[in-house]
Amino acid sequence: MNQELLMHTADGKYATLEELREIPIPQETSTYKPVSHYDLATNLAEVSGTLLRDYELERSQYGLAREGAQLFGIHTYRNGSDSMGLSIGFRNSYDKSMSVGIAIGASVFVCDNLALTGEIAIARKHTSNVWQDLEELTITTIYRSQNNFTRIVEDAQIMQGQYLSDNDAYRLIGLLYGNGIITPRQIPIVKKEWLTPSHDDFTDRNTWSLYNACTEALKSAPPNRIMEKHIALHKLLNRGEN
Repeated sequence: MNQELLMHTADGKYATLEELREIPIPQETSTYKPVSHYDLATNLAEVSGTLLRDYELERSQYGLAREGAQLFGIHTYRNGSDSMGLSIGFRNSYDKSMSVGIAIGASVFVCDNLALTGEIAIARKHTSNVWQDLEELTITTIYRSQNNFTRIVEDAQIMQGQYLSDNDAYRLIGLLYGNGIITPRQIPIVKKEWLTPSHDDFTDRNTWSLYNACTEALKSAPPNRIMEKHIALHKLLNRGEN
């Protein structure tokens, strides 16, 4: 399993599916219905595998934080493309720090960077009907997934055609910081990846290269903010600000 996609945070770590199963699940109460990390990951993969008929599961990745209380995971599917795969991101918590959430996007195979667009489908808080709500959200989200993936691929092609000078990139980096999408600690990572990309695919001076420099930096985002940060990045760099 390639482990470049997630969890460069100080308290984060990668996990296997079996490790998700072993994490103790909080006790259920009259107002709180915990969602198992393991069940969420496996059920989402099962539903996705059924509905995404033209795709094959390429890999699954899981990241944990707060000693297993927070989960962020990705199922990535391939449909013949050598560059990008359809990804389904999901999150969960055992400490009530975030509701169950699902988002649709893409993974860039060369670097495992994540691209998300659209909105996060969020299940109601962990109450008695959470599994019923989650199943409905999952099916609805998966049905939209192929359209969202096509949009991301088209957005990537547009960004590849948008030339950026260094000063153009620096202005956008400032805009990303000003809008709270990247942090002061992430700015040097973006700048380094822009000036000296770790992957040859991003040596062209265009918006797509800057996008991937930013997604490299966002690997240090906390699990409860990963999806929002990626969606905000995608929106900003695709609305003609440059």
